[in-house]
Amino acid sequence: MSTRLAVVLGAGLGMLCASLVGVPEASAQVAALKVDTGDTAWVLMSSALVLVMLVPGLALFYGGLVRSKNVLGTIMQSFMILSVVSLLWILIGYSLAFGPDKGGVIGGLDWVGLNGVGVDPHPTYGPTIPHQAFMFFQMMFAAITPALIAGAFAERKRFSAMVTFSALWSLFVYAPLAHWIWGGGWLAKLGALDFAGGAVVHISSGAAALVCAIVLGKRRGYGTDYMAPHNLPMTLLGTGLLWFGWFGFNGGSALGANGVAISAIVATHTAASMGAVVWCLAEWMHRGKPTVLGVASGAVAGLATVTPASGYIGPFAALLIGAAAGLACYFAIVWKGRFGYDDSLDVVGIHGVGGVLGILATGLFASKAINSGGADGLLYGNPSFFGVQVLMVVVVAVFSAVVTFLLLKLIDGMTKLRVEPEEEATGLDLSQHNERAYS
Repeated sequence: MSTRLAVVLGAGLGMLCASLVGVPEASAQVAALKVDTGDTAWVLMSSALVLVMLVPGLALFYGGLVRSKNVLGTIMQSFMILSVVSLLWILIGYSLAFGPDKGGVIGGLDWVGLNGVGVDPHPTYGPTIPHQAFMFFQMMFAAITPALIAGAFAERKRFSAMVTFSALWSLFVYAPLAHWIWGGGWLAKLGALDFAGGAVVHISSGAAALVCAIVLGKRRGYGTDYMAPHNLPMTLLGTGLLWFGWFGFNGGSALGANGVAISAIVATHTAASMGAVVWCLAEWMHRGKPTVLGVASGAVAGLATVTPASGYIGPFAALLIGAAAGLACYFAIVWKGRFGYDDSLDVVGIHGVGGVLGILATGLFASKAINSGGADGLLYGNPSFFGVQVLMVVVVAVFSAVVTFLLLKLIDGMTKLRVEPEEEATGLDLSQHNERAYS
């Protein structure tokens, strides 16, 4: 009896100690993963803001830039890409991008069909928001990235080829890149930082856009026919919606209504404003007159360029980034003709060049004083971090370009990439959709 009593007393004492020592720790872990309604509301609103960037924002921005015979076909691309990529994201894309890491290369299939992705927080992907909220926010990024590429092949790609390409690209390019950088993959383990998509979104789409423009070839009449934007007010409306939605794009990437979100939003607006002003001045001095399209392009260039750095920098660094974006992206587009490719809506010059500048600027200006979860950049005595950022630029650009080329060749063997010459002359609206934007 005495032995049994000792065992019971010992077990009771152990349970008491566990209750005094272990339970508070467990409670702290539970508390750390408790859903915060303010953070959740901000992430859900940010998701809606990013959706507005794509439809109607990007749809109108691109729609106004093409000729009137292609406006519906161009707008249709944004809507269809959103729908198709969203479905793929739910079925398998999210699991590939953010599922449990498999060798630093890709996420596992654990979350296929959103199995196991519920309303409880995930310790890595937003400890104060439901896991599904994070998934939904990232869905918008997955959708808008291939939609950006569509600007490079505007006015000449078959609708069926466009849908197939966007679907495959989202799975074989976007999902791996998102995992490498945001999902715990090998670049993340090296310490690479991309706050809201400078590499995952802009460099990847810019590199893919360049390959698409080269593989599909120039539009009929390029360099001789009049191909000016048919509706600049539509493009300006799209620009305003992009600017508005970008606050969710960058601010929402903080995954909470907190100081980092505020810093990201201030940096976003600062760089966009500076980009618009500098582009305007550069064009004014270079061509003799400032243009409405120039101001819109400069704002978008500033927005794209500051994206990867927005959560790690202060306002002055954002000013410098916006100025660099306005100048570099302007001359990238001016010099486009020298390289002989037809990037219809200047995806390479704005998103590709801007993405590269933004990732490198992150390596220069990032500061732990702004975001303790980030890193100090080269200007704060951390050259190794800058080296990782350079590596990320090269890897993302090469990977996206190579896989894009392979996908285009695969699709061209299945269904022709480009519309027939007579269909291109008629316009995508009638030839692909049997509709007219204007009577």
